[in-house]
Amino acid sequence: MAKILVVDDAMFMRSRLRGLLEGAGYAVVEAANGKEAVEAFERERPALVLMDVTMPEMDGLEALKRIRQGNPTARVVMCSALGQQSIVLEAIKAGAKDFIVKPFRPEKVLEAVTRQVVG
Repeated sequence: MAKILVVDDAMFMRSRLRGLLEGAGYAVVEAANGKEAVEAFERERPALVLMDVTMPEMDGLEALKRIRQGNPTARVVMCSALGQQSIVLEAIKAGAKDFIVKPFRPEKVLEAVTRQVVG
């Protein structure tokens, strides 16, 4: 069972993603901001990170860069609201593997996760 790190400052979003992913057979670890995400990644070594872009303390782009700096093969899928195309491009340049748009459609989340975890 692959482990996925879910990073979002909104607890309800982490909870929703946890339920979806655990229902699909994944183990889930959570972080509430980019700083916690970097620490959790080092500690847990998940197969995949689902990371929100806009968060307090350290945003998702900075956390993505820090995670990939120490772990170039880390798989990170960024999550954000519609209308943030410039952030999508920056995230891809920084090494994000995919991008999911909020509000989430469960099947799209699972498709993105499967692409990254299963191959």
